[in-house]
Amino acid sequence: MTTNTLVQAGNSPDIVTFGETMALLMPSGGKGLEYSSELHSLFGGAESNLAIGISRLGSKVGWFGRLGKDPFGRMIFKKLRGEGIDVSRAELTADAPTGLMMREVLMGKTSVYYYRKNSAASQTSVKHLDEAYIAGAKILHVTGITPALSESCKAAVFESVRLARKHGVKVSFDPNLRLKLWSIEEARPVLLELAQLSDIFLPGLDELKLLYQTEDWDVIVSKLRELSAISIVKGGENETYVVMPDAITAVPYFKAEQVVDTVGAGDGFCAGFLVGLTKGFEYAEAVRIGNLVGSLIVQTEGDWEGAPTWEQVDAVLNDVKHIER
Repeated sequence: MTTNTLVQAGNSPDIVTFGETMALLMPSGGKGLEYSSELHSLFGGAESNLAIGISRLGSKVGWFGRLGKDPFGRMIFKKLRGEGIDVSRAELTADAPTGLMMREVLMGKTSVYYYRKNSAASQTSVKHLDEAYIAGAKILHVTGITPALSESCKAAVFESVRLARKHGVKVSFDPNLRLKLWSIEEARPVLLELAQLSDIFLPGLDELKLLYQTEDWDVIVSKLRELSAISIVKGGENETYVVMPDAITAVPYFKAEQVVDTVGAGDGFCAGFLVGLTKGFEYAEAVRIGNLVGSLIVQTEGDWEGAPTWEQVDAVLNDVKHIER
């Protein structure tokens, strides 16, 4: 099931992203995978999590990637389309399967097991990019997961960034460091080069410590200020930092009433932040929206299921009281 409708530059969604989305199997009842006879069938992926978050917040977003022409791939395709995401550039292929991950939470610790080698997404290459589609967007969002999947995926990410810059499209980059996919020595030069090419850099503080090989905050800030990007540092001491050439702004977190599942919080933050930018908010206020979205997502099980609507976000920001009945 491939949709090949041409989109002219200027008619693309405001935000475009791409990467691997995998089927997700999780045990029911809080049991470990080894002892569970029932598994919930879900899906997840950093870029599609972000796309769902953006769409629910009312902004136009497109996700493209390669899925297997199998039950999991068809399920993911239809779910994303049902969330209002433009999937006109997504492809279902019979040549390779949809990637699979399995997740369990035992004694408060989350473990993820990946079955993604030779998946359809890992075979993404430059030929799967649509220049006009990227050119028509306001923001291209990429992550550091995709270049870790294969050499052809890495080439596709760098080419997508080149095309975005060629057409004046802002590049948003979340390193999303995954050490199960590659070592820090392999990842560091690739992720730092992408940071250099970005307009918006969205790292976590722990990722920066690994990438810059230092625990010193002042050294990290100095390194970030060597970039041309505005850096938004997640995972600080109860706050997110906006690092600009001449100032650092700390934006406090929103307290979550209960933490159910932390997976997807970073993707939700990025969704809220990017939507804030497209709505014309200043960086600090866009970060505040991102912080709120992240806090709401962790209160629901699943990678993206707790992503709020703009009405829900606006109600919290403006302290609108909930009327039960």
